Amino acid sequence: MSAETTRHGEREVRALVITGFGLNCERETARAFELAGARAEQVHLNDILAGLRRLDEFHILALIGGFSFGDHLGAGAVFANRLRARLRSQLEEFIGSGRLIIGICNGFQTLARLGLVPALDGRLFEPQVALALNERGVFRDAWVTVRAEKNCPCVFTRGVDVLSLPIRHGEGRFVARDRRTLERVEEEGLAALRYVDPQTGEPAQEFPHNPNGSWNAIAGVCDPTGRVFGMMPHPEAYLAPWNHPLWTRQRAEGALPAEGGGLAIFRNAVAFAREHLL
Repeated sequence: MSAETTRHGEREVRALVITGFGLNCERETARAFELAGARAEQVHLNDILAGLRRLDEFHILALIGGFSFGDHLGAGAVFANRLRARLRSQLEEFIGSGRLIIGICNGFQTLARLGLVPALDGRLFEPQVALALNERGVFRDAWVTVRAEKNCPCVFTRGVDVLSLPIRHGEGRFVARDRRTLERVEEEGLAALRYVDPQTGEPAQEFPHNPNGSWNAIAGVCDPTGRVFGMMPHPEAYLAPWNHPLWTRQRAEGALPAEGGGLAIFRNAVAFAREHLL
């Protein structure tokens, strides 16, 4: 039986959720892909490094939230170094074959340190942006409002407008290595998500709507193909309507959604993979 087929002979989208070493959002992330129609597997990093599993068995790779390797040397630093040293060629092949990668929170920090986003001029493994310490110097656990930018090629945010999502991080302030890099991210439409004022819908630079002081209120970026995407908020933490802290009010007002807003991110990925990668 093909690795891409079910017992009924139907081809299926396969998503890899890497686990281990302080990562802690594997179940929610796997469930998100399953709800979106994919087959999700949680695989320990050591099994991949040992060659027991390969990235090319999958269509979508998820680098999840948590505190990989205790965030020693900086959030995502050790994890990124492991991937660069041991899986560089597999990552290059994975991206080159048109497959999808999403990095959420710690995963975004890892993607940035690897240089897989924004990858201007196609320069992989050359870090161009970073997620620095929150401007206020404290860990922030709250819900924020983000807006998906319409001029962005990001596969994961297609058709998405405004989302309410939780954040929980101490190093989430999006910065670029210089102002010209930031300008190019904007010029090339790679800023996929921005923190916005929930009342006006406009980008927010002030706390608490911008929870970490990110430049240009950027909450997520993609590479020029739109297939590699990193975001600080946690879409996997808002899969059901009652995940939202105001769900009882929404129900009373007749505004309770059928599903959590974060699920749209995963539905987009699975739909793209089903159309283009099967």
